Amino acid sequence: MSKRIYSTDQIKALGDNPNVAKCSNKSITFSKEFKIKAVKAYYQGGQSPNMIFKEAGFDLNVIGRYTPKFRLRDWKKIYKAKGEKGLATESRGKNGGRRSKDKQSTDMEYLQAKIAYLEAENNFLKNLKTKNKT
Repeated sequence: MSKRIYSTDQIKALGDNPNVAKCSNKSITFSKEFKIKAVKAYYQGGQSPNMIFKEAGFDLNVIGRYTPKFRLRDWKKIYKAKGEKGLATESRGKNGGRRSKDKQSTDMEYLQAKIAYLEAENNFLKNLKTKNKT
């Protein structure tokens, strides 16, 4: 995720673009139709990512000079793996890309097991130290 923060005016301008599904001060969600159209334009027309985004009405000074390149790279991977359906569905899940509770509980179990292992290791070393003294 970029460290770019969009101003209120930039958010309004981006939101007015029909190729934007939604926009916040930290991120742009591009429309599903635009993603498909951009990937097809890249493969069929041989256009550069920057040209595709410019023709779609995006100001590269606002969204970032490298954003088109990186977005198109990600979309091409999805398109190759899953086709148009892959681009038409939201892949970040209901948590918006955050870890699910299941993943957090798995992490918690791992950490508890690690703590138990380290405590056992400490006890072993403590016992070994006391045996060496006698």
